[in-house]
Order: sequence, then structure tokens, then C-alpha cells
Amino acid sequence: MQISAGADGIQRLLAAEQEAQAIVTKARKAKADRLKQAKAEADREIKAYKTERENLYQKRIQEDSSSSGENVRRLEAESAQEVRRIEQAVAAKKQELLDWLLSLVTTVKLTK
Repeated sequence: MQISAGADGIQRLLAAEQEAQAIVTKARKAKADRLKQAKAEADREIKAYKTERENLYQKRIQEDSSSSGENVRRLEAESAQEVRRIEQAVAAKKQELLDWLLSLVTTVKLTK
């Protein structure tokens, strides 16, 4: 009877080992499946984030380009105003400068 009891113990050990192996295999498969699922979720989140950031970037570019046009118009107006101010200053001093130049040309200085 001892031999059959030992053989029965070995059979139990083999069955327990097979059961443990099945549990480990099942756990590994579950882990691999979860990793695939987590990777897919991460890819979706990354794609959504990229899309969101790209949309914000495009919106900012459009805002900058429209404000850039406003800046160009403002700078053109300021430049035109500055040119008019300079032209007025030149016109105001023009006669004075001509009179001074004529006086230099028509005045004779004697040098010793």
C-alpha cells in the first residue's frame, strides 16, 4: 500500500504542478492582454492630446495672422503720419533755409 500511496502523492503533485502551470499561463495571458489594452488606451489619449494641441496651435496662428494684419495697418498709418509731420517740418523750415543759403552766397567777406 505504501507504493500506491506514494504514487498517489506523485500524481497529486503532478496534477498540482499542471494546475499551477495553467494558472501561471492564464495570468501571463491576462497580463499581456492588459498591457495591449493599456497601450491602446495610451495611444488613443496621445492622439487626442496631439489633436487638441494642433487645434490650439492652428487657432493661435490664425489669431496671430489676423492681429498681424492689424499691426501692419497700424504701422502704415503711424508711418504715414510721421512722414506728414516731417514734410510739414521741412516746409516750415524751407524758406528759412533758402534765405540763409542766399545770404551766404550773396555776402562777400574780405579776408586779409
